[in-house]
Amino acid sequence: MVFQVRLRSNSNIFFRPKIRILKLIYNPCIRNFASTAYRLHRDDNNLYKNKYDTQEPKTHFGFKSVPEIGQVFSNVASKYDLMNDIMSFGIHRFWKEHFIRTMAPGPGTKLLDVAGGTGDIAMGFFNYCKEIHKDTTAKATLLDINSKMLEVGKKRFSMTSYGETSQIAFELGNAENLESIPSNSYDIYTIAFGIRNCTHIDKVLHEAYRVLKPGGRFMCLEFGKVQNPVVSLMYNLYSFQIIPVMGQLVAADINSYQYLVESIQQFPSQDKFAKMIENAGFTIVNNGWEDLSFGIAAIHSGFKL
Repeated sequence: MVFQVRLRSNSNIFFRPKIRILKLIYNPCIRNFASTAYRLHRDDNNLYKNKYDTQEPKTHFGFKSVPEIGQVFSNVASKYDLMNDIMSFGIHRFWKEHFIRTMAPGPGTKLLDVAGGTGDIAMGFFNYCKEIHKDTTAKATLLDINSKMLEVGKKRFSMTSYGETSQIAFELGNAENLESIPSNSYDIYTIAFGIRNCTHIDKVLHEAYRVLKPGGRFMCLEFGKVQNPVVSLMYNLYSFQIIPVMGQLVAADINSYQYLVESIQQFPSQDKFAKMIENAGFTIVNNGWEDLSFGIAAIHSGFKL
């Protein structure tokens, strides 16, 4: 499977991954191929009950309803970055780099990075401010609900010059209730590959609107729906049949990566999510999102005006 991402000539200055090309040999003993393909391509509205239509206290573990999914990220925290590189062939780093370029933060920007995990977005934010603006006054709060993911982020920053400054702060918190964060206090709110794991997305969006300053920007990088039927078929077969196997081989956890691909299927389409952002009070420009790699991922954006 080939992913295509168009980059600018100096596009590697913010993320410099040392990605080894791995040759993964997977024996395509795809169980019940025909029924799998049929299941994946039926109308989403008939295929799954949308988890965002219910106010039940449980969340979802992929297609299953469970009390919480925190254990998923505790299980994979130490291998999270490695698995992202392997699963996407490193493409996720270019998506995140483009995300930072689209953000284009100015000097002194104050960022809240929710579900910040291992710190890719916050790190890219600081690198951009430093290399484009020669700025060291930008500040970021990296917030995550999972303490193990947050510890990985802290360790990563401790090995950089940013870890020795007051530019970065870490906070354990819930995106649905940012009670420790005052209203109108941040310039930019980001959440990358995290919002689909939240039980009540509407609460997350309203909290994002509350903590942003007037004129502030909400930005979300998340998986989307692929419209091209051929690419969609290939992508879904890769996701459901190969990614969980990779999870078992690399992280010894097939269930967490089965959840990953199932949660992507349950997440709203780009147009539906854009409408949710608008309903939270944000002003969107044009259609409100930009597709990446055929819509495998998308950047959503809204302004508090």
